[in-house]
Formats: sequence, C-alpha cells, structure tokens
Amino acid sequence: MRLSGLQKEVLGLYRQCLRECRKKPQATRQHFQVFARSEFDKNIKVDKRDFAAIEFLLRKGRRQLEIYSSPGVKDIR
Repeated sequence: MRLSGLQKEVLGLYRQCLRECRKKPQATRQHFQVFARSEFDKNIKVDKRDFAAIEFLLRKGRRQLEIYSSPGVKDIR
C-alpha cells in the first residue's frame, strides 16, 4: 500500500517522537511514550481528506516535540 505525503509526514513525526523518548531518563521514558501514543490516538478519527486539520495537527505536534525534546524536560504527566 502506498502512502500519501501527509501520511508519511504523520508517521515521520511519530517516529521522531519515539526517538526523542529514547533520549529521556530511563525512569520517565515510559511516560513520554504513553503521552506520544495518546496524542496520536486522540486524533485517529480525523478524516484523511481533511488536509487543513491534519496540517494543523502536524504543526502542533512539531511544536510540542520541540518543547518536550528540550534537555531540561525530564518528565511529562
């Protein structure tokens, strides 16, 4: 099955989130993984043809990733 450009971007963002989780302390790594998964699950029902919503969520996700990937952030709840 071939993926559209937006689908590739969403998967890429998810992979990037998981990579950043591995940089966090071992004790809190699970919290970051659960948070990332829950954020993607919240929006799983968005219609794949709703490009405006998907692009908005991608921008929001990238901003969140930038904040949470900061070395000063040790835990998330």
